[in-house]
Amino acid sequence: MTDPLRVLVVDDDFRVAGIHRDLVAARSGFVALEPANTVRAARASVRDLAPDLLLVDVFLPDGDGLELVREAGVDAFVISAADDGATVRRALRAGALEYLVKPFEPRVLGERLDAYRRFRNVLRDDRPTDQETIDRALRVLRAAEPTSLSRTGTEQLLLETLGDAEASAAEVAERAGLSRATAQRHLAALASRGVVEVTLRYGTTGRPEHRYRRRA
Repeated sequence: MTDPLRVLVVDDDFRVAGIHRDLVAARSGFVALEPANTVRAARASVRDLAPDLLLVDVFLPDGDGLELVREAGVDAFVISAADDGATVRRALRAGALEYLVKPFEPRVLGERLDAYRRFRNVLRDDRPTDQETIDRALRVLRAAEPTSLSRTGTEQLLLETLGDAEASAAEVAERAGLSRATAQRHLAALASRGVVEVTLRYGTTGRPEHRYRRRA
């Protein structure tokens, strides 16, 4: 099991910061740190608490949130009422992975957080990567949640993940950044249509493991 991702909310509105903190805390796989309300406090929290993800407002009382994103060296979402193209482009140039315009429905942030968790699962710190993995991670990040992918899109992602190798549903799910249940369901559908073949691997104990391989 991977460690939960630590998220720091940076917003000068105490009420909004608390709402976003609570949304993060309610999401599986995340830990919400105590929000920072200034650039100075955020810098101290980044230094002392080592967050994995920042949720940063643009306008802060003692500085520019986008400069904080640029200097922090931490993955970041920008969350702001600023809705002009120049600010959005500046946020992306600073390195923001997402830009959410206030106000938004709570589910929107939840979907973006889930996509980020899958993105991190594909681009793991403890394993080498290649262009195919990078491309897959970026698709995962942009696909708000697995259910937002069409059936065809999800199946294509699984087929690309399988490549020429043999793997279990759990292994494919981890590499694709999907849940095991989603991968299992779509792999079963692909197998029923003859797109992938299924073999059984018997271990010393327990039920046999289903292994999937893409047909030539």
